[in-house]
Amino acid sequence: MTPLGSRSSRARFGLPIAAAAVALAIFIVRLLAPPEFAISWAYVVVVLIAAQFLQARGIVLVTVGCVALGVLGQVLAPPTPETLNATVANRVLSILAVVLTAFLVVQGQSTDRALREQASLLDLTYDSIFSRNMDDTITFWNRAAQVLYGWTPEEALGKRARELLRTTFPVPLNELNAELLRTGRWEGELVNKKRDNSEVVVASRWSLQTDKDGRPTTILETNNDVTERKRTQASLEHAQANLQRVNRVMLVGEMTASIAHEINQPLTGVVANAGTCLRWLAAEPPDLDEVRHYLGLIVRDGNRASEVISRIRGLVRKEPPRADRLDINDALLEVIGLSNSELQKNWVVVRTQFGGNVPIVPADRVQLQQVMLNLIVNASEAMSAVTDRPRELVVKTGASADLTEVFVEMHDSGPGLDPSIVNSLFESFYTTKANGMGMGLSISRAIVEAHGGHLQAGPNQPHGAVFRFTLPIRGELLHADA
Repeated sequence: MTPLGSRSSRARFGLPIAAAAVALAIFIVRLLAPPEFAISWAYVVVVLIAAQFLQARGIVLVTVGCVALGVLGQVLAPPTPETLNATVANRVLSILAVVLTAFLVVQGQSTDRALREQASLLDLTYDSIFSRNMDDTITFWNRAAQVLYGWTPEEALGKRARELLRTTFPVPLNELNAELLRTGRWEGELVNKKRDNSEVVVASRWSLQTDKDGRPTTILETNNDVTERKRTQASLEHAQANLQRVNRVMLVGEMTASIAHEINQPLTGVVANAGTCLRWLAAEPPDLDEVRHYLGLIVRDGNRASEVISRIRGLVRKEPPRADRLDINDALLEVIGLSNSELQKNWVVVRTQFGGNVPIVPADRVQLQQVMLNLIVNASEAMSAVTDRPRELVVKTGASADLTEVFVEMHDSGPGLDPSIVNSLFESFYTTKANGMGMGLSISRAIVEAHGGHLQAGPNQPHGAVFRFTLPIRGELLHADA
């Protein structure tokens, strides 16, 4: 088998020799033939041969040479007087034919060169691009299409695109073609198959090309591989679905933990007071007055537990809190009384520094007292391990200078707060206690924020922590009290 390189080399040198030989043969025939014999038109063959290996300038030079040979033949073999007119006309027409052929060849080369340049630009893009005529036959196939699908241009050209790629369409193909003919373009996702039979999802764009009369001739198709993006999107949607299921489970768990945490304190009071009732009933004689007193406390704590459950359900449902007229100082005194046993158990002394004439605020009394009770109990438990200083809880209240909000502060002398965990204290299920559920502060912040206020924590000086919450003052209540 002859190597391709040697065949190309022979063609490169053989064509000029052939052109020169044909030109010489035509010239000799012209000299030997009768004057009226029209042979100069055959120089057209020389121009066509030259077009196979020369560019525009070379073709022009060959054309000039052919015309010169024609004129030289006219000089060396002049026509007879009888055939002068016919011979001159034939030779002029022959020269015109040669010149016109050269012009068409140069113009064709220019057009062909422009098309090749456009095709080379399409080969530089990373987009898979191919064109097909109206019967779906592939007429152009760029390098990116070869990389994406696996077929070379030689293998793809002349094939029907949808048969080669075994395309799956999102809608029937006739609907896509109808839209393409109506609007001149179509965009959407297709599933094609590669040469190795693997599937590839592409974002496809079709553009309809027409001739000068507006008749459709070609469809230019650009495809971008979005397989990985679709796979990532599917994975993301799956992860989001799993996350939603986890969130629902966590919501149920959080609600359960909330209820358990909030009713634990009144139920503890019920159990403690019930035990005291039993002791007074076992006394000789039974002290019925004390029994009645503690039964009243049991009823109070039972009602309080019921109210807590009702308020938490409302909080979970995003219902607005009740807007009772709340005196912060009175509410705190009640809570301190309720937590007295807890404070005494941990040897905690409470000092109050209530502001005078603290404005009334619109608030849900039960919910706000739950916040106060949670902060007091947390402070008491935090100071239970302190042995080198007094265990003291200072409860402060007051109003801002512009009378837009009231505040409540709890200053304890416990071990204090690690600055790195302050922002985590109010997250659900975060706790620093060995047996804690991490719900108290999360619920407390939710309650305060539902009232339009803020709950925050910080260090106390020289020891301990400060928890502070604020509540807005409604203008109409302030004016009504005035």
